[in-house]
Amino acid sequence: MQPHNNQNPNKALFPLGQIVATPGAISLLKKLSTDPRELLIKHATGDWTEMEQEDQESNEQALKYDNRVFSAYTLSDNKFWVITEADRSSTTVLLPAEY
Repeated sequence: MQPHNNQNPNKALFPLGQIVATPGAISLLKKLSTDPRELLIKHATGDWTEMEQEDQESNEQALKYDNRVFSAYTLSDNKFWVITEADRSSTTVLLPAEY
């Protein structure tokens, strides 16, 4: 499946709300010299290509029906999750083990 057909790939498809990250995610991102904004931009602009098709379709439905948006990204063999709450009040960057 292709990334979301965003007319402007630099424009967010939904609000992220308050952005937070877990201690483990912050520590690992620093270790990998990665700016968390890279993950947040992919998440907010609909670049869900690392996920299974079913999960990508679930995010498409979440955009239509104001449900939770969930993304997964891999950096140097480390998986990160990005989750935006259904009410769009907050977005969390975390490691799967921290869920």
